[in-house]
Amino acid sequence: MFLILPYLNTRYIFTEQKYNQPKAIGKYITIMAVDLLLGLQWGDEGKGKIVDVLTADYDIIARFQGGPNAGHTLEFDGIKHVLRTIPSGIFHKTAMNVIGNGVVIDPVVFVKELEGLDQFDIDYKAKLIISRKAHLILPTHRLLDAASEASKGKAKIGSTLKGIGPTYMDKTGRNGIRIGDLEMKDWKTKYRQLANKHESMISFYDVEIQYDLDEMEAEFYEAVERLKELTFIDSEQYFHEALKAGKTILAEGAQGSLLDIDFGTYPFVTSSNTTAAGACTGLGIAPNKVKEVYGIFKAYTTRVGSGPFPTELFDKVGVEMAKIGREFGAVTGRPRRCGWLDLVALKYTCEVNGVTQLNMMKGDVLSGFSTLKVCTAYKYKGETITHLPYNIEPENVTPIYTSFPCWKEDLTKMRAASEFPKELNQYIDFLEKELEIPINIVSVGPDRTQTIHR
Repeated sequence: MFLILPYLNTRYIFTEQKYNQPKAIGKYITIMAVDLLLGLQWGDEGKGKIVDVLTADYDIIARFQGGPNAGHTLEFDGIKHVLRTIPSGIFHKTAMNVIGNGVVIDPVVFVKELEGLDQFDIDYKAKLIISRKAHLILPTHRLLDAASEASKGKAKIGSTLKGIGPTYMDKTGRNGIRIGDLEMKDWKTKYRQLANKHESMISFYDVEIQYDLDEMEAEFYEAVERLKELTFIDSEQYFHEALKAGKTILAEGAQGSLLDIDFGTYPFVTSSNTTAAGACTGLGIAPNKVKEVYGIFKAYTTRVGSGPFPTELFDKVGVEMAKIGREFGAVTGRPRRCGWLDLVALKYTCEVNGVTQLNMMKGDVLSGFSTLKVCTAYKYKGETITHLPYNIEPENVTPIYTSFPCWKEDLTKMRAASEFPKELNQYIDFLEKELEIPINIVSVGPDRTQTIHR
């Protein structure tokens, strides 16, 4: 049997494989792997910052799912900037940035995002390319989103109202309009047919939605013309050729793993696959090309919008955690719900994603608390369990906590792991032992420089 395995950035043919001791018999072809960077909670883990930090090591940064509901915050050189659809590598001079086929794009929001980059003198026409298979968010998608959410009353799922869900519904319903359609002469006819369908669906919800579609469409058409100034690509072929040429690729997800349409806390989830498998379908990259999976998590847990949250804090500790951590949505401005770290859920997302390295964010936020708690098990229907069950609604789940002493030191001024207080090291050591995955990066503040490699 022949095995082809990556070794020292080069592929070799092997005739036999012993445990951890493969025997190379000849050079095959030079080829690089794809690394993934994923959020492991309910989003807002700090993915944008870590991508920004790691970008210097990669030739290509690629977004593989989600849309303008993402809010990746980057802070460096006294600058704070939020990216929604554009990959977080856009601020690095040498990296190419690719928006993959799994992403949904609102031309209006996207153009405003481009305009926000003008102040930084970034040549995004040279550095940013878009898959022809990525779907477009139409003005009527946003209206559908608003009508659907309004009709649910108290059963709202917490949609960002960006039109994300309706766009993915059209994608799976085989009705959507894709970036590549904009290169066709009849794309406006196709648009009109779909928009008319959406208007009839809006009336079905029987809720009052105030809008001026003519005005929205005029803005949309203008944005499309700006969008068409960028380069559209057949992304599967682009990545295939990039790998053959020895390029390094970092795939960047949006939203957290617990918001995955299949593996998240359904129905309070997003409309795409936010887990590692979504990177393959969202970029057109084969699973055997994936190497490292970087998992990002906060030292505590947050959630925006509705849905179950077993470790949520409703006391002054939760309020203080939100205040110190500046826990407000980067895109929506909505306050984030805060709670202790849920190790049961974190183990689950590590397993689902095949995480190989962990990055812990916002350890500095926990400085000074009297006691730290970590949920290490659930009381579920009268039993103690350590896995994530089908339903984690409060009537079914009670968290079981393990307590730890907290550190008093201000972590934000630290620049090396050797400076960490013993209590923080104990906290990290416990998590590594339980998760069986190394925590290689610890973030102690929002800036690039406040990123410590262990």
